[in-house]
Amino acid sequence: MAKVDLGTHRVAPTESDKCNRLYLRKKTKRATQPTTKELAVRARFAAVRAMVAERADDLQHISSDQAAFIAQKDTAGGKTTMRAYLWLVCGAEYDQQHGN
Repeated sequence: MAKVDLGTHRVAPTESDKCNRLYLRKKTKRATQPTTKELAVRARFAAVRAMVAERADDLQHISSDQAAFIAQKDTAGGKTTMRAYLWLVCGAEYDQQHGN
């Protein structure tokens, strides 16, 4: 059996084309099964990701979300990107629906 490495190529979001990194690590199998908490976190992440994608394209929410984003952007602890703001809003909505 051949040794297989997993590689991740990262290009930093800059104007310079010299900001590249390649990370290699050995491919290993997980020794334990995921815990109930880990499965819940995965399920929350998948659900919130879907909510963010849907809300970003929803014409009923776009103008109100933009206004709310701009209002909180420059406050202490405010989210600086629209996507981060949508993750905050949708995450709070998910938590409220699921009693977290």
